[in-house]
Amino acid sequence: MSRICELTGKGRQVGNNVSHANNKTKRVFLPNLQNVTLMSEKLEKSFKFRVSTQGLRSVEHNGGLDNWLLKTKDEKLSTRAQKVKRELKKALAEAA
Repeated sequence: MSRICELTGKGRQVGNNVSHANNKTKRVFLPNLQNVTLMSEKLEKSFKFRVSTQGLRSVEHNGGLDNWLLKTKDEKLSTRAQKVKRELKKALAEAA
């Protein structure tokens, strides 16, 4: 299972551990991923995603999953999130 946020695309970063003697060794910084269930108000369904905690804060800041998906580019989203976004656009088009 890859360590990538499904909504923001945030993944691992590579850096160095630096000791007091200034020795440098490679290390990996992993995102804090959580399994969460997010509710879509327009679709009246819930969806399970693997999201970073910062990504979850961003979703809440933007007013929920529906607003987040409509504002975010498809390149950042996982294939599951893109599928939900297509369903959402279809439901909004039918309602209008």
